Amino acid sequence: MTFNRITLGLIAALSVTLAGCGGGEPDNGTTLNRGNRIEPLSLDPDLAQISDERTIVSDLFVGLYEPAADAQPILALAESAAISDDGLVWTFTLRDDAFWSDGEPVTAEDVVFGLQRPLDPLTGNQFAAPLLMIANAQEIYEGRAPVDTLGVRALDARTVELSLNYPAPYLPTVLMYYGQPIPRHAIEAFGDRWARPENMVSSGPYTLAEWRSNNYIHLVANPYFYDADEVCLTDIYYFPTVNTAAAERRVRSGELDLNVDFASSNTQFLLEHNPELVQSVPGFTIRTIDFNNTSPPFDNPQVRRALSLAINRNFLTQDVLGGFDAPAFRVVPAGLHGRLDGPRLDYADQPMDQRRAEARRLLEGAGFGPDNPLVFEFNYQPAASWPRIVPVIQQDWMTIAPWVQVEVVTSDSQIHYDRMRGGDFQVSTSGWRPDFNDPYGILFQYETRAGEINYSRWTDPAFDALTDAAVRTPDEAEHNALLAQAEQYFLDQTPVIPVFFEANRQLVSPRVTGWISNPDQINLSRWLCLAQPGEGAAED
Repeated sequence: MTFNRITLGLIAALSVTLAGCGGGEPDNGTTLNRGNRIEPLSLDPDLAQISDERTIVSDLFVGLYEPAADAQPILALAESAAISDDGLVWTFTLRDDAFWSDGEPVTAEDVVFGLQRPLDPLTGNQFAAPLLMIANAQEIYEGRAPVDTLGVRALDARTVELSLNYPAPYLPTVLMYYGQPIPRHAIEAFGDRWARPENMVSSGPYTLAEWRSNNYIHLVANPYFYDADEVCLTDIYYFPTVNTAAAERRVRSGELDLNVDFASSNTQFLLEHNPELVQSVPGFTIRTIDFNNTSPPFDNPQVRRALSLAINRNFLTQDVLGGFDAPAFRVVPAGLHGRLDGPRLDYADQPMDQRRAEARRLLEGAGFGPDNPLVFEFNYQPAASWPRIVPVIQQDWMTIAPWVQVEVVTSDSQIHYDRMRGGDFQVSTSGWRPDFNDPYGILFQYETRAGEINYSRWTDPAFDALTDAAVRTPDEAEHNALLAQAEQYFLDQTPVIPVFFEANRQLVSPRVTGWISNPDQINLSRWLCLAQPGEGAAED
């Protein structure tokens, strides 16, 4: 189904009017109702922190590259990219038909501003680390150089030159999400209020029509989007589905067309009763338990190792989670380009009774016992299967010895990660999906220079040296080997506990066409359509 720009504009205007009557209205095959797990804190591309926020942002903004239906990078605002022989200079030519949603052209200066802004300390962006390969980015982010020294420049209105510190063949996957062009004219006009529905100017297939807090976010098709004629859906409603069980019922009843999660404990039930809804593939997300390495006793690697030893990952994934997720004995997931076999926790194959005995010895060696119990707070967020497995992990730890005492505390995801970024925790659940298709996409968050996204606050010059050498070598085999060494070193030091690799679990109505499940868990609305009444759902 296609629409011309005039038709899309009329439909978008009508959709805004109808939305005042309530989100998720009955539709004629052009309105998609999506469950999205959380209530966002921000839809500013440089302030959105969590993947569920960035899902919405990706419907609103595109970069020089964007994810295709299968999540692989394709050119977006750029019509071409030229790379120098040494891989250090990338030259992009913008599309002639790249416009903001207010009709203003997207220019090379917008691209420059979009790369400078997330690195500017005044912006308050906490996820700038993926952009640190750009020349002078580190110095700017740390406040040691002005933003106009960044290695990016507009050669003319449609040409941008980007200079890197080291070769980054994975740059297209970074630019899908980070450093997207930002409408400077809107920010100058509205300041911090620019990302509100009445003020936002976007570059993607949709614009922000409404945001009713803790109810829904409504997007409408952008008639100025360069590929507007190929966008099927005119209206997207995002609902914060914090209650996964309720979201499952809403998908099963047809109230929601899809939800990006379902409880692992319900897998068998759903496969028996609604197999047509179930989408599940192995994912790139690593779920970890992070220690605050600056807070005693977790500055002691023996204490960290003891608690890691005691977790029965095979039992958690097979018996508690139902077998879709994989136990994690390393942090780099299978399927990433350049991942080598080898790095692994050295006790992965030891029997659990032997591991628990060693854990007790390590804690006793660190000075803990009946007269000095190990007491700590374990924080988790009510998402990603943690509510189901945290009590089991708590019991694993308390089984080490009666003087290990664990208090479990929960808070919603936004507050949870805000506390982690501020270092206000002892032991906490976490998760990370790589921002680019390379082992460095996992490991860079543990570098000293990663800043607040290094939740564990672990710093180690030897680890930093290995990752730095890896990214600076132009030889791919050496790059991969150095990152494998870095991963093994990281595992040996146990700054975090790898627990499981999360399968991507979604419920998707068969009336949704164009959906391609993928390890990145990226499914932009712009690639989706809805089968009309009486039509069968097309195969992907």
